[in-house]
Amino acid sequence: MPPAAELRIASFADLSTRAFHDLLRLRVDVFVVEQECPYPELDGRDVEPGTRHLWLEHAGVPVAYLRILAEQDGRPRIGRVVVAKEARGEGYAGRLMAAALAEVGARPCVLEAQSHLVDFYVRHGFAVDGPEYFEDGIAHTPMRRDAPA
Repeated sequence: MPPAAELRIASFADLSTRAFHDLLRLRVDVFVVEQECPYPELDGRDVEPGTRHLWLEHAGVPVAYLRILAEQDGRPRIGRVVVAKEARGEGYAGRLMAAALAEVGARPCVLEAQSHLVDFYVRHGFAVDGPEYFEDGIAHTPMRRDAPA
């Protein structure tokens, strides 16, 4: 059984400086350092009023994170899904995705999956929504989840 991790949900305005720092560090540690993918991590979307930050925290340290963006067409976009290297295999990604989908509710939503994770997202109700493409040297697949019937 994975160690207890507490779910946190916040808008940018509700994040402490320390929490935002720790969340960014997790994202940079995985996406920029581990995946060797230099890209502009600070894209301005974290601070938008409609953005929701969701993370699991164990002993005061974020172990998994994602954000939900409010797109202009009204569909939520799930992104920056990440689990700390030392916390993988504990079910945190699934738990976080379930929490995100509870936040999204019955609204359709989209995401851009790293292609090797397509099956993970399919298990959460997503379907492939376009051809695979490469971004920053990593294969991605657009996916969507329609409103539940």
